[in-house]
Amino acid sequence: KPAVPEIQIFDILLKTDELNEAVLHCIDKAIPFPIIYRLQFQDQVKITAAYKRPSEAENGQWVISDYFSDDWLPSDSLTAELPVALDLSGLYRQLLQPLLTWPQQSGESLQAQVERISKIRKTDNERRKLEARLQKEKQFNRKVELNAQLRQLKQQLVALTTH
Repeated sequence: KPAVPEIQIFDILLKTDELNEAVLHCIDKAIPFPIIYRLQFQDQVKITAAYKRPSEAENGQWVISDYFSDDWLPSDSLTAELPVALDLSGLYRQLLQPLLTWPQQSGESLQAQVERISKIRKTDNERRKLEARLQKEKQFNRKVELNAQLRQLKQQLVALTTH
């Protein structure tokens, strides 16, 4: 299908257990196909990928989402078998699904799920920053205002994470 003409698997051997996402983003921008990264460090392996789709605005351009990863696992825990799928779009969806931190809601497409997870991450980041500001704030009236904003962010998180 045009959305997923091919899937590339990259094995990357790491010298440390950390890899800056900017490196993966640079690779993703250079290669116009979905990529699944298998990061290997010593005797452990980690799967990382970003949801990648063709741009609706510009022909030939690809839109890259945030990166999703699983935990470090022993190298021998990965199997060589691929999930059963009728086309590459279905295979790509099945390869990405285990990496996504929040489960798919009923009737939700993969793109909508990725966008919702991105909103959850951004909202949670804002919540953490607001909590840090609240801890530093001395004036009572500003604390009340920050608490109201914090409650609103928590309500948004609950709405995004529940089915």
